Amino acid sequence: VLGFSLVSGTVWTASAHIVTAVIGSGVLSLAWSIAQLGWVAGPVVMFLFSFVTYYTSTLLADCYRSGDPITGKRNYDYTDAVHAYLGGLKVKLCGFIQYANLFGVAIGYTIAASISMRAIKRSDCFHEKGHKNPCHASNNPYMIMFGVAEILLSQIPDFDQIWWLSIVAAVMSFTYSSIGLALGIVQVVGNKSFKGSLTGTSIGVISPTQKIWRSLHALGNIAFAYSFSLVLVEIQDTIRAPPPSEAKVMKKASLLSIVVTTLFYMLCGCMGYAAFGDSAPGNLLTGFGFYNPYWLLNIANAAIVVHLVGAYQVFCQPLFAFIEKWAVKTWPESTFIAKEIVVPLTPTRRYNLSLFRLVWRSAFVVLTTVISMLLPFFNDVVGLLGALSFWPLTVYFPVEMYIVRQRIPRWSTRWVCLQMLSLACLAVSIAAAIGSVAGVVTDLNLYRPFKTSY
Repeated sequence: VLGFSLVSGTVWTASAHIVTAVIGSGVLSLAWSIAQLGWVAGPVVMFLFSFVTYYTSTLLADCYRSGDPITGKRNYDYTDAVHAYLGGLKVKLCGFIQYANLFGVAIGYTIAASISMRAIKRSDCFHEKGHKNPCHASNNPYMIMFGVAEILLSQIPDFDQIWWLSIVAAVMSFTYSSIGLALGIVQVVGNKSFKGSLTGTSIGVISPTQKIWRSLHALGNIAFAYSFSLVLVEIQDTIRAPPPSEAKVMKKASLLSIVVTTLFYMLCGCMGYAAFGDSAPGNLLTGFGFYNPYWLLNIANAAIVVHLVGAYQVFCQPLFAFIEKWAVKTWPESTFIAKEIVVPLTPTRRYNLSLFRLVWRSAFVVLTTVISMLLPFFNDVVGLLGALSFWPLTVYFPVEMYIVRQRIPRWSTRWVCLQMLSLACLAVSIAAAIGSVAGVVTDLNLYRPFKTSY
């Protein structure tokens, strides 16, 4: 695998990358999100996010090559595409937003993985020592374990060499989503009714102000669940050279992936809300307790961990590549940065070890792990990341690049429609960010950093 270097991706491998990036830990918060919005607004909002994400991903796919869609110059990553079409300050702004968000996703995934690992530990403890035992445990050791695994995997040099990891992670995402869906159905059958209401959590159970904050926060969670545009260009760069064009293959992969993920999201979110109603938890799997069937919940949580191990790399490889490209350009004479040591693995395969890659990628993982230990607020971190990245990366830059590429006249009907879509999504992002920040502030008032047990 480490010797695999040719760009040979297909619609299936691209779909696996997208599914790995899309069906992530965000699916676990969807039942809570629908609980805040209700049976009417919840599914409608989820469908609208899926439609907007697919539409703008097709615009972005068309911008992979500058000029001719078959022979034009390749844009190897998101920032390259923005540079080719928009240039100037927008390139720096895009780079900052994209890589800051990738950094935040790494933190969010570390938190989510540790929660699942701790859930397995507590489940086994309850099974062995009885349900009355508090079975306290800390997230911190599991964050460290996750970090060690990511340090090892981060040494895989290039994005196209982790295709196998994406396929494994995609299978795992379907596994835990299916288990969550099945348990939700069983819970609904046990309740002999569908819980929930048309408008979501009632005012009275929570205050009017909390209703507003939670509804806005729910928008951020749903946005995060659909956020993959920030790695779409990098995924497209793994696709085999035309014919057909990479854009056509990417559009097929995007459609296939978003249809599948939306179906899963609707089922998991709606069945979770039907099972728990207004008391739907921020992490769906925790709502089923740690008891029976404890082994099935352990399988689901283990699948989450394996998925997040792969998803972490899918999101972080573009950031790794950007920093390493910048370092080589800035210090071209440095042997520490440029030199690679050939390490034979088998008679036919070898691994090129870069000391710079080893040091900087390890330092990155350590930093994200430490920050995760300071801010283990899964639900609020997810909402904030979704809110901050949705408009600029999923909507604004794809729309602006597409307008330039297609030479769409200003104030034409098409231009006005695209700008209205962008402005509407900006308003949603701002509202979602406000709700998520309110949630983080509330958590900070209750949390003590590096607490040893929960």
